[in-house]
Amino acid sequence: MDAIIVSDLTRRFGKFVAVDHVSFAVRAGEIFGFLGSNGAGKSTTIRMLCGLLKPTSGTALVGGVDVSRNPEKVKASIGYMSQKFSLYELLTVDQNIRLYAELYGVEPARFEERRRFALEMAGLEGRERMMPRDLPGGFRQRLALGCAILHEPRILFLDEPTGGVDPISRRQFWRLIHHLSKSGVTVLVTTHYLDEAEYCHRVAVIHAGRLAALGTIAELKQVFADRPI
Repeated sequence: MDAIIVSDLTRRFGKFVAVDHVSFAVRAGEIFGFLGSNGAGKSTTIRMLCGLLKPTSGTALVGGVDVSRNPEKVKASIGYMSQKFSLYELLTVDQNIRLYAELYGVEPARFEERRRFALEMAGLEGRERMMPRDLPGGFRQRLALGCAILHEPRILFLDEPTGGVDPISRRQFWRLIHHLSKSGVTVLVTTHYLDEAEYCHRVAVIHAGRLAALGTIAELKQVFADRPI
């Protein structure tokens, strides 16, 4: 079963075509990498899939919901972590968790359990009163991920989640992603790190708004087998 189905998705800004007739599907529980350089169209695509940006043409179904026709339903059913640090710097760690729980409609009876989960996952037990700006980058990103999955979404979008994070924290972050995938969560993650793409089950390479390649890491490497650099 496919959790995300994209067909001829296009986004124009005036005469500039940011995303040009992109098509792919993501299976349920899959870690799907979206690989490309800055300005390739990764973030624009993920914003359309999250219902944050209306496509110029084409269709995208996320969890069976058309993002063009019902973006609010899509937003309520997914988790999203933006490219830039997405938490509120003037709120404490605990206040951020409480705010996101309310925004995502986490039931009061479930809140304490989900709060403990987020703190444990981020390694921030005992630091609930700290401000996010005072945390190291790896802790901030894990906290942002914890807030994005407080409502236990089945589909998760991560837009360059490890940018500016040290290598050890990046590995820890990817362990969390694999744990989510094993529990059945579908993860679409954008990155421009080639080594991070190796953690994905399949990878789509986007260049200048167009899909340049799609497949497993082994399949993509085979394309260059007779062209060593």
